[in-house]
Amino acid sequence: MAKTVVTLMLALFLSSFHCWAKLTIVTELSPPNQTWLNDQVAGVSTELVKAILDTAALEGEFYMYPWARALNSARSQPNTLIYSMAKTPQREALFQWIGPVALFNLGFVTNQSPRKIQIKTLEDAKQYRLAVQREDVAAQVLHSLGFEFIETADIQQSYRLLAANKVELVVDDPRYINAMAQTMNLPDNHFRYLLDIDALSVRGYLAASLATPPELVTRLRTAYQKLVDTPLYRKALYE
Repeated sequence: MAKTVVTLMLALFLSSFHCWAKLTIVTELSPPNQTWLNDQVAGVSTELVKAILDTAALEGEFYMYPWARALNSARSQPNTLIYSMAKTPQREALFQWIGPVALFNLGFVTNQSPRKIQIKTLEDAKQYRLAVQREDVAAQVLHSLGFEFIETADIQQSYRLLAANKVELVVDDPRYINAMAQTMNLPDNHFRYLLDIDALSVRGYLAASLATPPELVTRLRTAYQKLVDTPLYRKALYE
Protein backbone atom coordinates (compact mmCIF):
# COMPACT_ATOMS: atom_id res chain seq x y z
CA MET A 1 0.00 0.00 0.00
CA ALA A 2 2.80 2.44 0.94
CA LYS A 3 4.59 1.65 -2.32
CA THR A 4 1.39 2.39 -4.25
CA VAL A 5 0.99 5.74 -2.49
CA VAL A 6 4.60 6.71 -3.22
CA THR A 7 4.21 5.70 -6.86
CA LEU A 8 1.02 7.73 -7.15
CA MET A 9 2.66 10.78 -5.55
CA LEU A 10 5.62 10.49 -7.90
CA ALA A 11 3.32 10.25 -10.91
CA LEU A 12 1.41 13.33 -9.76
CA PHE A 13 4.65 15.22 -9.24
CA LEU A 14 5.96 14.34 -12.68
CA SER A 15 2.62 15.27 -14.24
CA SER A 16 2.64 18.59 -12.42
CA PHE A 17 6.25 19.21 -13.42
CA HIS A 18 5.46 18.48 -17.04
CA CYS A 19 2.57 20.96 -17.00
CA TRP A 20 4.62 23.89 -15.78
CA ALA A 21 7.75 22.86 -17.69
CA LYS A 22 6.01 23.26 -21.05
CA LEU A 23 6.80 26.81 -22.11
CA THR A 24 5.47 29.25 -24.65
CA ILE A 25 8.25 31.34 -26.22
CA VAL A 26 7.30 34.48 -28.16
CA THR A 27 9.38 36.78 -30.30
CA GLU A 28 9.20 39.08 -33.32
CA LEU A 29 10.75 38.97 -36.78
CA SER A 30 14.21 40.56 -36.56
CA PRO A 31 16.73 38.99 -38.99
CA PRO A 32 19.21 37.48 -38.41
CA ASN A 33 18.43 37.15 -34.68
CA GLN A 34 14.87 35.98 -35.17
CA THR A 35 13.86 34.68 -38.59
CA TRP A 36 11.10 32.57 -40.10
CA LEU A 37 12.49 29.54 -41.94
CA ASN A 38 10.68 26.42 -43.14
CA ASP A 39 7.55 27.40 -41.21
CA GLN A 40 9.31 27.76 -37.88
CA VAL A 41 11.13 30.37 -35.81
CA ALA A 42 14.87 30.36 -36.46
CA GLY A 43 17.84 32.75 -36.26
CA VAL A 44 20.96 33.30 -34.17
CA SER A 45 19.23 34.36 -30.95
CA THR A 46 16.65 31.62 -31.39
CA GLU A 47 19.46 29.05 -31.51
CA LEU A 48 20.78 30.37 -28.20
CA VAL A 49 17.33 30.31 -26.59
CA LYS A 50 16.81 26.73 -27.75
CA ALA A 51 20.19 25.78 -26.29
CA ILE A 52 19.16 27.33 -22.96
CA LEU A 53 15.96 25.26 -22.96
CA ASP A 54 17.85 22.07 -23.88
CA THR A 55 20.43 22.67 -21.15
CA ALA A 56 17.61 23.22 -18.64
CA ALA A 57 15.84 20.07 -19.89
CA LEU A 58 12.71 22.08 -20.69
CA GLU A 59 10.35 22.01 -23.64
CA GLY A 60 8.78 24.94 -25.43
CA GLU A 61 6.74 26.06 -28.42
CA PHE A 62 8.05 29.08 -30.36
CA TYR A 63 5.71 31.70 -31.82
CA MET A 64 6.46 34.78 -33.93
CA TYR A 65 4.16 37.76 -33.43
CA PRO A 66 4.18 41.51 -34.00
CA TRP A 67 6.19 42.94 -31.12
CA ALA A 68 3.27 44.56 -29.27
CA ARG A 69 1.37 41.26 -29.29
CA ALA A 70 4.42 39.30 -28.12
CA LEU A 71 4.98 41.79 -25.31
CA ASN A 72 1.36 41.67 -24.17
CA SER A 73 1.37 37.87 -24.20
CA ALA A 74 4.55 37.70 -22.13
CA ARG A 75 3.17 40.20 -19.63
CA SER A 76 -0.07 38.36 -19.02
CA GLN A 77 0.45 34.62 -19.58
CA PRO A 78 2.09 32.06 -17.26
CA ASN A 79 5.01 29.89 -18.43
CA THR A 80 5.84 32.39 -21.18
CA LEU A 81 9.24 33.59 -22.34
CA ILE A 82 10.03 36.52 -24.62
CA TYR A 83 13.15 37.61 -26.53
CA SER A 84 15.09 39.70 -27.62
CA MET A 85 13.86 42.48 -25.30
CA ALA A 86 15.66 45.57 -24.03
CA LYS A 87 15.76 45.79 -20.25
CA THR A 88 14.39 49.29 -19.66
CA PRO A 89 13.45 50.84 -16.30
CA GLN A 90 9.79 50.72 -17.35
CA ARG A 91 9.96 46.98 -18.01
CA GLU A 92 12.29 45.85 -15.24
CA ALA A 93 9.61 45.00 -12.67
CA LEU A 94 7.25 43.46 -15.24
CA PHE A 95 9.36 40.39 -16.05
CA GLN A 96 11.80 37.86 -14.62
CA TRP A 97 15.05 38.43 -16.49
CA ILE A 98 17.20 35.47 -17.54
CA GLY A 99 20.03 36.97 -19.60
CA PRO A 100 21.03 38.73 -22.84
CA VAL A 101 20.66 36.74 -26.07
CA ALA A 102 21.33 39.55 -28.56
CA LEU A 103 23.20 42.83 -28.90
CA PHE A 104 21.81 45.79 -30.82
CA ASN A 105 23.63 48.96 -31.88
CA LEU A 106 20.76 50.80 -33.49
CA GLY A 107 20.68 53.78 -35.78
CA PHE A 108 18.92 55.31 -38.77
CA VAL A 109 18.57 53.42 -42.06
CA THR A 110 17.32 54.72 -45.40
CA ASN A 111 16.92 53.64 -49.01
CA GLN A 112 17.40 57.16 -50.34
CA SER A 113 20.54 58.36 -52.08
CA PRO A 114 23.14 60.54 -50.30
CA ARG A 115 21.98 63.43 -52.48
CA LYS A 116 18.51 63.25 -50.89
CA ILE A 117 19.32 62.40 -47.27
CA GLN A 118 22.39 63.27 -45.22
CA ILE A 119 22.24 62.98 -41.44
CA LYS A 120 25.06 64.03 -39.13
CA THR A 121 23.09 64.62 -35.90
CA LEU A 122 19.87 63.47 -34.29
CA GLU A 123 18.35 66.87 -34.98
CA ASP A 124 19.04 66.40 -38.70
CA ALA A 125 16.94 63.21 -38.63
CA LYS A 126 13.85 64.93 -37.24
CA GLN A 127 12.99 66.47 -40.60
CA TYR A 128 12.41 63.08 -42.25
CA ARG A 129 9.49 60.66 -42.11
CA LEU A 130 10.29 57.81 -39.74
CA ALA A 131 8.74 54.39 -39.00
CA VAL A 132 9.28 52.59 -35.67
CA GLN A 133 7.76 49.41 -34.25
CA ARG A 134 4.95 49.81 -31.73
CA GLU A 135 6.04 49.19 -28.08
CA ASP A 136 9.67 48.86 -29.18
CA VAL A 137 12.42 50.41 -27.06
CA ALA A 138 13.30 52.60 -30.06
CA ALA A 139 9.81 54.11 -29.94
CA GLN A 140 10.22 54.94 -26.24
CA VAL A 141 13.67 56.47 -26.66
CA LEU A 142 12.92 58.46 -29.81
CA HIS A 143 9.67 59.79 -28.35
CA SER A 144 11.63 61.04 -25.32
CA LEU A 145 14.06 62.74 -27.73
CA GLY A 146 11.24 64.63 -29.44
CA PHE A 147 10.81 62.54 -32.57
CA GLU A 148 7.52 62.00 -34.36
CA PHE A 149 7.04 58.73 -36.23
CA ILE A 150 4.65 56.23 -37.75
CA GLU A 151 4.15 53.15 -35.56
CA THR A 152 4.21 49.74 -37.24
CA ALA A 153 3.48 46.19 -36.12
CA ASP A 154 6.99 44.85 -36.75
CA ILE A 155 10.37 45.63 -38.30
CA GLN A 156 9.40 44.12 -41.64
CA GLN A 157 6.41 46.47 -41.93
CA SER A 158 8.71 49.40 -41.17
CA TYR A 159 11.04 48.29 -43.96
CA ARG A 160 8.12 47.82 -46.33
CA LEU A 161 7.09 51.43 -45.77
CA LEU A 162 10.68 52.45 -46.43
CA ALA A 163 10.94 50.36 -49.61
CA ALA A 164 7.65 51.89 -50.83
CA ASN A 165 9.02 55.40 -50.11
CA LYS A 166 6.21 56.09 -47.64
CA VAL A 167 8.83 56.88 -45.00
CA GLU A 168 12.45 57.91 -45.37
CA LEU A 169 13.96 56.35 -42.25
CA VAL A 170 13.70 53.24 -40.10
CA VAL A 171 15.77 52.13 -37.10
CA ASP A 172 17.94 49.02 -37.21
CA ASP A 173 21.37 47.56 -36.49
CA PRO A 174 23.82 48.01 -39.42
CA ARG A 175 24.81 44.33 -39.17
CA TYR A 176 21.29 43.27 -40.05
CA ILE A 177 20.45 45.49 -43.01
CA ASN A 178 21.57 43.00 -45.67
CA ALA A 179 19.66 40.19 -43.98
CA MET A 180 16.48 42.24 -44.12
CA ALA A 181 17.07 43.12 -47.77
CA GLN A 182 17.47 39.42 -48.56
CA THR A 183 14.27 38.62 -46.66
CA MET A 184 12.47 41.15 -48.86
CA ASN A 185 14.13 39.86 -52.06
CA LEU A 186 15.97 43.15 -52.56
CA PRO A 187 19.64 43.74 -53.46
CA ASP A 188 22.05 43.70 -50.51
CA ASN A 189 22.88 47.37 -51.05
CA HIS A 190 19.25 48.54 -51.27
CA PHE A 191 19.40 50.04 -47.75
CA ARG A 192 22.18 52.09 -46.20
CA TYR A 193 23.07 52.96 -42.64
CA LEU A 194 23.28 56.63 -41.70
CA LEU A 195 23.91 57.39 -38.02
CA ASP A 196 24.22 55.66 -34.64
CA ILE A 197 21.67 56.46 -31.95
CA ASP A 198 23.84 56.22 -28.84
CA ALA A 199 20.87 55.73 -26.51
CA LEU A 200 19.90 52.65 -28.53
CA SER A 201 23.01 50.57 -28.00
CA VAL A 202 21.28 47.85 -25.99
CA ARG A 203 21.29 44.17 -25.16
CA GLY A 204 18.25 42.08 -26.00
CA TYR A 205 17.25 39.78 -23.14
CA LEU A 206 15.41 36.53 -22.69
CA ALA A 207 12.80 37.12 -19.98
CA ALA A 208 9.91 35.26 -18.37
CA SER A 209 6.46 36.41 -17.35
CA LEU A 210 5.91 37.12 -13.66
CA ALA A 211 3.43 34.23 -13.60
CA THR A 212 6.17 31.75 -14.54
CA PRO A 213 7.23 29.64 -11.50
CA PRO A 214 10.44 30.91 -9.84
CA GLU A 215 11.85 27.37 -9.81
CA LEU A 216 11.61 27.23 -13.57
CA VAL A 217 13.23 30.64 -13.97
CA THR A 218 16.09 29.52 -11.72
CA ARG A 219 16.67 26.50 -13.95
CA LEU A 220 16.76 28.74 -17.02
CA ARG A 221 19.21 31.14 -15.39
CA THR A 222 21.47 28.25 -14.38
CA ALA A 223 21.35 26.86 -17.92
CA TYR A 224 22.10 30.31 -19.32
CA GLN A 225 25.25 30.63 -17.22
CA LYS A 226 26.50 27.29 -18.54
CA LEU A 227 26.42 28.70 -22.09
CA VAL A 228 28.14 32.08 -21.65
CA ASP A 229 31.57 30.76 -22.74
CA THR A 230 30.33 28.87 -25.79
CA PRO A 231 30.74 29.80 -29.49
CA LEU A 232 26.95 30.00 -29.79
CA TYR A 233 26.80 32.67 -27.09
CA ARG A 234 29.61 34.67 -28.71
CA LYS A 235 27.89 34.41 -32.09
CA ALA A 236 24.65 35.84 -30.69
CA LEU A 237 26.19 38.57 -28.54
CA TYR A 238 29.37 39.69 -30.28
CA GLU A 239 29.49 38.74 -33.96
